[in-house]
Amino acid sequence: MITLERVSKQYGESKTVLALRHIDLTLRRGERVAVMGPSGSGKTTLLNVICGLDEPSEGRILFEGLDLSALDDDARTRLRRDKIGMVFQTFNLMPTLSTLENIALPRRLQGQSRRESEHQARAMSERVGLSHRLDHRPDELSGGERQRVAIARALIMNPPLLLADEPTGNLDSATGHEILELLHALHIEFNMTILMVTHNIQAAESCRRIVTLRDGQIVRDAVTATAGEAH
Repeated sequence: MITLERVSKQYGESKTVLALRHIDLTLRRGERVAVMGPSGSGKTTLLNVICGLDEPSEGRILFEGLDLSALDDDARTRLRRDKIGMVFQTFNLMPTLSTLENIALPRRLQGQSRRESEHQARAMSERVGLSHRLDHRPDELSGGERQRVAIARALIMNPPLLLADEPTGNLDSATGHEILELLHALHIEFNMTILMVTHNIQAAESCRRIVTLRDGQIVRDAVTATAGEAH
């Protein structure tokens, strides 16, 4: 589904910061893969180049056979909207919108009617256990509830790929476990590919593979002992 071929990413006017170094990585449809490594190892940069927010300095990225470097900014934006769900540690919800409106937002941006987009958002809110909080704004929700809103919003377009950047990072351990349980169930239901950056070993071990980065390079790529059964 996704293939990275010799991908490098340099930052700075003199190109002195090498965030990724010759990354070769393949993600197959339906896989659940964790990315681990110390701060500054290139984890978030990896997500950014996969979703097209950053362009690689070298190499290429194929998404369902499509070379991302061949796309202009508008095409990459449409790809993120239609094909890639994104979940962040800080939730990134619109503070003035209700739960229902936040979940429906990608559909509204696609041009769908308010009635139809909110109908689909209601169905998705039930799937993540938030049908009783539809009128609440983000500041009226707990951290776990906000992450559920973010997950529902990320999946409202039924994307084949979900990118999650530290999805349990701002949550206590019990709530984090609930979010991992939810992601596990949604992964099975939607048969999507999940690539999750995490420092949490429990979160990593909920995935089938763990890719470890150090200094912008993959130093380990291994199937977990539970092969994705633990969650």
